[in-house]
Amino acid sequence: MEFLQITFLAILQGVTEFLPISSSGHLILPAELFGWEDQGLVFDVSVHVGSLFAVLYYFRGHVIELGTAWLRSLTGGQATSQSRLAWLIILATVPAGLAGLLFNDLVEQYGRSILLIAFTSIFFAGLLYLADRRIGSNRDLSDLNWKSATLIGLAQMLALIPGTSRSGATMTAGLFANLSRHAAAQFSFLLAIPIIAASGLLKVLDFYQLGASVSDWVTLLYGVIVSGVVSYFCIHYFLKLIERLGFLPFVIYRIVLGLMLFGVYFSR
Repeated sequence: MEFLQITFLAILQGVTEFLPISSSGHLILPAELFGWEDQGLVFDVSVHVGSLFAVLYYFRGHVIELGTAWLRSLTGGQATSQSRLAWLIILATVPAGLAGLLFNDLVEQYGRSILLIAFTSIFFAGLLYLADRRIGSNRDLSDLNWKSATLIGLAQMLALIPGTSRSGATMTAGLFANLSRHAAAQFSFLLAIPIIAASGLLKVLDFYQLGASVSDWVTLLYGVIVSGVVSYFCIHYFLKLIERLGFLPFVIYRIVLGLMLFGVYFSR
């Protein structure tokens, strides 16, 4: 890939990963719209790892507390709200982890379609709108139970389908579970850590086994850095935005994007 394409895709990933608009779907679109060669899933996962570093750094204090409390619970320490939340994150990660192992190759082969992205963009925009309009969604993370965590984890499975949005699906499920907007977003961000880390490790191993050159590794590293920096600022401003405006701007964006993609597809 050329430098411009790498930079554009890394920035695109950083902007879209934690917004409920599907980063994976957006990463597929430039190849379809601009005639670029598809960068492939390895690059897509690598720039997701940049977003992983961003969320780890942004929530570093919270992540350390969760990890420490979880380790103490393993060694017989007293259960706390932090250790309980850590176990709920693990529980919610299991469905998507299993689905990724079973269907990852299938999605890579058949899921990178502009028509599919158009449909899922509009369909899940409708679900997000309904979830955001619910009255009484004011629970925080301390109120989260295993049933709600399982629901959010099952929703995260849908992120394998391009255009769905991992953050969008998990935030929608969180809102349906009566979490506040901020709590739904925060749990979605924390839930990204194990799933992106696992998928990133698998793709790094695949890339190594393919005998990638030094320039290939440099390309991925550059994408990781750019994506990470952009993702960090996106997290910061997104949390402020949803408190003021809710999710409606993202619902509108997804619908407009889906309609435009339908137009592009059927005009060919």
